[in-house]
Amino acid sequence: MMLASPLIAAVAMLLTGSMLFFFMGQEPLHAFYVYFIKPWTTAYGIGELLLKATPLILCGVGLAIGFRANVNNIGADGQLTIGAIAAGAVALYFDEVQAWWVLPLMLLAGAVGGMLWAAIPALLRTRFNTSEILVSLMLVYIAYHLLSYLVHGPMRDPAGFNFPQSKMFSESATLPLLVEGLRVNAAFILSLLMAGAAWFFCKHTFAGYRMQVSGMAPAAALYAGFSEPRNVWLAFMVSGALSGIAGVGEVAGPLGQLQPSVSPGYGFAAIIVAYVGRLHPLGVVLSALLMSLLYIGGETAQIELQAPSAITGIFQGLLLFYLLAADLFIHYRIRNEVYA
Repeated sequence: MMLASPLIAAVAMLLTGSMLFFFMGQEPLHAFYVYFIKPWTTAYGIGELLLKATPLILCGVGLAIGFRANVNNIGADGQLTIGAIAAGAVALYFDEVQAWWVLPLMLLAGAVGGMLWAAIPALLRTRFNTSEILVSLMLVYIAYHLLSYLVHGPMRDPAGFNFPQSKMFSESATLPLLVEGLRVNAAFILSLLMAGAAWFFCKHTFAGYRMQVSGMAPAAALYAGFSEPRNVWLAFMVSGALSGIAGVGEVAGPLGQLQPSVSPGYGFAAIIVAYVGRLHPLGVVLSALLMSLLYIGGETAQIELQAPSAITGIFQGLLLFYLLAADLFIHYRIRNEVYA
C-alpha cells in the first residue's frame, strides 16, 4: 500500500488536470502531450529534466531523512541559498586561480554553509523547544534578503553595468557538463550518489534505524534511550549539507554566477518530492523526476499553449493534496455512528 498513494495521487492529478485544461479552452489530449510527453522527445528536453531534478533529489533526500525522524525542516530553500552564497564567495575569492581544488572547496563551503544555517533551528528546537517549522521557514526569507543585499552590494560585478549579479565564475569554479550541448552537469551524478548513500544510511546503520524508530514510535524510542536532540541535530545537519550542495550545483552549474534568486522554490517543492517518494531515498529520485517534469512541462505549456505560469504550482499542489487524501483513506476508515 505504500506505492498505492503516489499512484492514486498521480492519476487523480491527471484527471483534474484534464478538466483544468478543458476549462482553459485547450484540448486535453494535446495539452497532456505538450505538458508530459514532449519534454522527453528531445535530448535537450531530457537534459533539462535531469538538470532540474538534481536540486530536487538533493533537497528531497535530506528532508526525507528528517521527516522519517519527525523532524520537520521546512527551510531547505534557505539552506540552499546560503550554500550558494558560500560557494560563490569561494569562487569569487579564487577568481584568478585555475586549479582543480577550487570546485571541491566550493562544494565543501556550500555544505558547511547549509549546515550552519540549519544549525539555527536545530539549536532553538533542542535548547528552547521552539517550533523548527516556523524558525526554518522564517530563515528562508532572511537568506533571500541576504543574497539580494550581497548581489546589490559587496558581491556585485563592478563591470556589470550596475546589474544585481556577481562576476561570472571562472572555468575552474564551474561543474563539468555530462553531455556536450546539454546543460546537465556532474551535480546530477553527485545527487544519485548522495541518494545511494542516504539509502545505505537508513537501511544499514544504527543511526538510521534510531531515527526511523523515533519517527514511528516516539514513546518506544524514549523508552529505549534514543536521544531526541541527537536525532534533531543529525537530521538538520544532513539536510542542511545536501541543500547547500544543491545551491552549489545551481551557481556552479546553469547560472555560473550569483543572482538575486538562485532557486525557483526547489526547497519547497522538495517537501512534496520527499512525501511522494514515501520518504525513501530511492523513491525520492523517481518523484524528483516527476516534479522536474512538472517544471519543464509548465514552461513548455506557457510557450505553446499560452498557459499561465501558475500552472506548475497548481499541478504541484494537486499532487500533494491527492497524496495526503489517498493516505487518509488508505489508513483510516470512515464510520457512520449515531450517538444518542
